[in-house]
Amino acid sequence: MKSSLSRSVAIAGVAESDLGKVPGQSALELQAQAARLALHDAGLALRDVDAVFAHTDDRFASLQLSEFLGIQPRFVDSTNVGGMSNLLHVQRAMAAIHAGMCEVALITYGSTQLSDGSRKGGAMATEGAHTPRGQFILPYGQLSPIGYYAMVAQLHMHRYGTTPRDLAEIAVAARRWAQLNPKAYRREATSIDEVMASPVIAAPLRQRDCCLVTDGGGAMVVVAAERARDLRAKPVYVLGAAESHVHHYTPFNTDDWLDTGVAATAEQAFRMAGVQRQDIDVVQIYDHFTIGVLQSLEELGFCQRGEGGAFVADGALGPSGRFPINTSGGGLSYGHPGMFGMFVAIEAVRQLRGECGERQLPRAELALCHAPGLVFSCNTTMILGV
Repeated sequence: MKSSLSRSVAIAGVAESDLGKVPGQSALELQAQAARLALHDAGLALRDVDAVFAHTDDRFASLQLSEFLGIQPRFVDSTNVGGMSNLLHVQRAMAAIHAGMCEVALITYGSTQLSDGSRKGGAMATEGAHTPRGQFILPYGQLSPIGYYAMVAQLHMHRYGTTPRDLAEIAVAARRWAQLNPKAYRREATSIDEVMASPVIAAPLRQRDCCLVTDGGGAMVVVAAERARDLRAKPVYVLGAAESHVHHYTPFNTDDWLDTGVAATAEQAFRMAGVQRQDIDVVQIYDHFTIGVLQSLEELGFCQRGEGGAFVADGALGPSGRFPINTSGGGLSYGHPGMFGMFVAIEAVRQLRGECGERQLPRAELALCHAPGLVFSCNTTMILGV
């Protein structure tokens, strides 16, 4: 994106719905609940919304949500590129606001995967034989996406000597943050030994190396910067953002599974924002698997390639650690309703506003959010500031 768009829009409101296991509510209802709470957070009402960016398992999610909320927006977008979709929606909202196509963008996500039992054993729901996954992956028993990330972990261990203990450090740090978050789904104490003793799902990844499966919804409200200054909540500005798109679901054309295009999005986002890595106070990384965090830290440039294991050692990522990240508890302990990009951004916004209570970082002026989509298929990096 052009540097001229830096600080042109702000996230004016954020909220989650009920989280965890939420029987009796649909994904649509969870989205609506989060939407109303996010609008209240911003000091706006449904009548102010003129753009809706929504994605769930429904192919026409933005239209469905708009009808459910009783609004008729002049701009909608239901782009679904996996877990990073809602961060991408922020960038799309920025472009639409700049183009004069809307003024108040409502971004939502919702899922009831836990109540539905729609994701078990580390795999997504079966797809039809006409799809690439249905033709080339599912017939051979590949658990997806965990099977791919298990191979990434094997490769990282082979190439750099990374150990299961290194990955367990990431899971324990997430749990320590979750213990400070009243909304987190898993708050009981855990240890490296406990993580390493959990059942193997796809070697070398164990149960505790994998994100939770929960219900939940989230919402953000994006407006022009000048409007945000007059609203209820402290505005959080989008300083820089970039995205990359490589393939559909199956990474046949990714030459090196430890170099998935993250670095390019980071460089572009930093350049647009006019800041450097050492300026960042808050880091929120999509943690679907522990290896994904370690890999992202390296590709984002916070440590050298192959040094991720040493970088995360000794509680570095947890409370009072030398590089605290994923302060909500992340997808590993806070909650993971299918696609986590929404919640990466919500926690970043709350940290920048100083609203995180016991888990509040002492300095929080610049935040980096990163999320991938599908399996190394696409990436986005976003830098937020106050």
